[in-house]
Amino acid sequence: MTNPPTTPIRGARTRTTRAPSKPHGQWAVDGREPLNANEEFKLADDGLNVRDRIENVYAAGGFASIDPTDLHGRFRWWGLYTQRKPGIDGGRTAQLEPHELEDEFFMLRVRIDGGQLTTAQLRVIGEISTEFARDTADLTDRQNVQLHWVRVEDVPEIWRRLEAVDLSTTEACGDVPRVILGSPVAGIAADELIDPTPRIQQIAERFIGDPTLANLPRKYKTAITGHPSQDVVHEINDCAFVAVEHPELGIGYDIWVGGALSVVPRLGERLGAFVAPERVAEVWHGVTQIFRDYGYRRLRNKARLKFLLADWGVERFREVLETEYLSAPLPDGPAAPKPTTLGDHVGIHRQKDGRFYVGAAPLVGRVSGSTLTALADLAEVHGSHRIRTTPHQKLLVLDVPEEEVESLVVGLDALGLSARPSLFRRGTIACTGIEFCKLAIVETKANAAQAIHRLEERLGALEPEIGRPITLHVNGCPNSCARIQTADIGLKGQLVLIDGEQVPGYQVHLGGGLANVDREEAGLGRTVRGLKVPADGIADYAERVIRRYLADRDGADETFATWAHRADEEALQ
Repeated sequence: MTNPPTTPIRGARTRTTRAPSKPHGQWAVDGREPLNANEEFKLADDGLNVRDRIENVYAAGGFASIDPTDLHGRFRWWGLYTQRKPGIDGGRTAQLEPHELEDEFFMLRVRIDGGQLTTAQLRVIGEISTEFARDTADLTDRQNVQLHWVRVEDVPEIWRRLEAVDLSTTEACGDVPRVILGSPVAGIAADELIDPTPRIQQIAERFIGDPTLANLPRKYKTAITGHPSQDVVHEINDCAFVAVEHPELGIGYDIWVGGALSVVPRLGERLGAFVAPERVAEVWHGVTQIFRDYGYRRLRNKARLKFLLADWGVERFREVLETEYLSAPLPDGPAAPKPTTLGDHVGIHRQKDGRFYVGAAPLVGRVSGSTLTALADLAEVHGSHRIRTTPHQKLLVLDVPEEEVESLVVGLDALGLSARPSLFRRGTIACTGIEFCKLAIVETKANAAQAIHRLEERLGALEPEIGRPITLHVNGCPNSCARIQTADIGLKGQLVLIDGEQVPGYQVHLGGGLANVDREEAGLGRTVRGLKVPADGIADYAERVIRRYLADRDGADETFATWAHRADEEALQ
């Protein structure tokens, strides 16, 4: 098979066209012979099969009884990663082997497709946290909840409790279809075009845990929204569906493929096809199978769908999808219009049934099991039995009667969940960081929370002048779990030289953003040569650059991102 000319990855250096010296490991082209250790262990035994060993061998034998290949590979298929051993500084992250970095405890990721929870489910997560995870709980920007300090001995009981309320950790990690992002206001928003919940449920029920899709080249991310705010960061997912109205065929979805960030960021692209609601699962399955069969497997750093799309191009990708994987071609379709509202859903909003939903912001996604249990109780007292998580590390309480709203807001504040947050608290997210993550170099959660408090003190009086959230995303390493290239101010954790001394800090990305009311289209942030921020200097830098933006912007309508892309490097220091 001859490779077509290479298409440049947007936001990355252009690669020259040349024939590969080695096979890519594409199943449909090169066969299934494994070309690296990851492919070997996946071929030797399906990752889903490790559950039986966890329940019947490892839970009884403890951490020391775990086979290393299961521990560092297949455990991920059930949402389990070993966490970082305390006391190992960021300078040693790249120097030590995984077994030297890891503790004998696990991060456990609870899968929450569409971010939809009942208060009963939330209460179970909270109780599991307090009983088995030292009261830890983080809201992720993938709508999941992550727990820490979990022992393998306790995992079977945790699964039993989760599954008793229809939750699971199945394929929450690993080379599989990860959690499906869904609009947090699905089914309730007054301005919703279509409720994507049936499609999310259909995909999850049919394909999550399906052995035929349990060995993908790498992780595979999905997003579906029916809301005009385009609230699921669809441009950075492998496969995404965005509601749109076709002039002849009615309301359906515009399909995007090939988005992902990490060290080689690439925004997804439209296939230009219209997907009727009843065909979403079929089309999703087709795209997923393309990734399985044609995705690159030899090199892990080239094993995301974005690299295949970059080489094939949209036209060929759509042709293969329609001719090899779908029952019939897809009609051409229009792009969704630019969003007219913010998509984080923070604040107080009327639902289409007359009740209200309230969106609240914790500090950078950090909560606790006790907080989640208390939130479940608080929601029920105020007439709600439904909670939603968001792709922005926020929480929504649904179905609140109008007369209960203000009392709920007061109760949320008491839990550290603000429904009327500052612009800085509203716009800041952070990844797990060095506290628990074996890949991290720098602390994130505590540094970001400290920065929020300082910015509120220093710039709080200027919020009316700023006018809109300036997003601040803090990441502990280059892998961009906190989406640093798509923030107004994105901070990538690394060791930096400050006054000749190597210290934990961040490289700065400026002016990125995804679909929103202030942007014509998504774009990646710019970097400024030599611009580094020490780990404890986030607030100092953010204050400096925001004040410069306010002084230099071309009128109140010019966004931070627009200014950051046109500003001289001197202004961004």
